[in-house]
Amino acid sequence: MEVLFYVIPIVMIAGVSVMAAKTIGRSRQISGAWDHGLTAEARCLRSYTTTSGGGGDTSVSTSLHHVYEFTTREGRAVRFDEVNGPSTVIEGDYVTVYYLPDRPERATAHPPARGKLAAGTGCMLVFFGVFIAFCVGFMVVAHMIFSATDDFMP
Repeated sequence: MEVLFYVIPIVMIAGVSVMAAKTIGRSRQISGAWDHGLTAEARCLRSYTTTSGGGGDTSVSTSLHHVYEFTTREGRAVRFDEVNGPSTVIEGDYVTVYYLPDRPERATAHPPARGKLAAGTGCMLVFFGVFIAFCVGFMVVAHMIFSATDDFMP
């Protein structure tokens, strides 16, 4: 029974660590596209929203997606979906996209905003760090409680 007080937090820490790695990876991709990438004119083919959360007593989160298509300098047509784009971009609009030549499918239509990217990534990493610290603290307290009860058992 007490093993659950260690296994569940460790699984949660592993999941949060994967999410932190993905956050850092996407931030590096966007920053690399802005700093060392190429630009192209892309057309917004579609915009749509997705919702998550159950409603009722739980909060509902809505994300705006855009589907863009552009042609690389080599003539390859690339289509990609990006989350949290500007709500002012609608179907048929043209925007500038930034992409790395070796991975054009990971392009971004977000205009360069290094401070905003750093702040957003930093906030996510702080949140993940606090979550991991809570899990570790939980395991320490659980260990102390189980150790104390073992001392009183005959």
